[in-house]
Amino acid sequence: MRSPARSAASAPRTGNGAGGQRLVASQLKRLRRIVDAATELAEKGGFEGVKLRDVAEVSEVALGTLYKYFRSKEDILLFALAEEVERMEATVAERLPEGRSPLERLTAFFQQSTRSLTRKPQFARAVLRALASGDGETATKVAAFHDRMTRLIVAALRGKPLDLAGPATGTEGTAREREIAGVLQNVWFASLVGWAGGLHSTRTVADHVATAAALMRVRSKED
Repeated sequence: MRSPARSAASAPRTGNGAGGQRLVASQLKRLRRIVDAATELAEKGGFEGVKLRDVAEVSEVALGTLYKYFRSKEDILLFALAEEVERMEATVAERLPEGRSPLERLTAFFQQSTRSLTRKPQFARAVLRALASGDGETATKVAAFHDRMTRLIVAALRGKPLDLAGPATGTEGTAREREIAGVLQNVWFASLVGWAGGLHSTRTVADHVATAAALMRVRSKED
């Protein structure tokens, strides 16, 4: 669980995200219960198992109050995904993925990221559904997820510690590095969808990304 201080930095605003003040301590606790309840329900029943009435009941929050924080279950699941990415960022900021070359570091990064995301399989499947929902109201959160992943991938490519001082904008790195990040994210997501459908293992997901990186001839500047 994140600390209240870090939660406040990325918590949604009141009033369905439009204006309003940052959440106070009591609201953050309520938000925490909502997200934890949705995560629990997703791990039990996948995407279909997350119903807002059930989330409200499990979190002991009135349904009307829940809607002040989130517009939909996709909204809640993507918020939970953002928290997962935050943990990934903290890990990469503390210690870069191991590897002597960009390809080795990228392989290690996606192995680690895949394990992290899929450690709760049903929850991971629900999050993938939310990412692919095509809901215009969640598009901003999906874009933010891709921007943050781009920053992580660029850090792995360069072998330099991740700088968390500023927000991820999707413009980190060179045009070539962003191109690599975009392609690898697409391969990763497609392979995760295959995993969610039972086509292959989580190890294969990371292998697919490593193969894509090798085909793109990802290498250091000295090579």
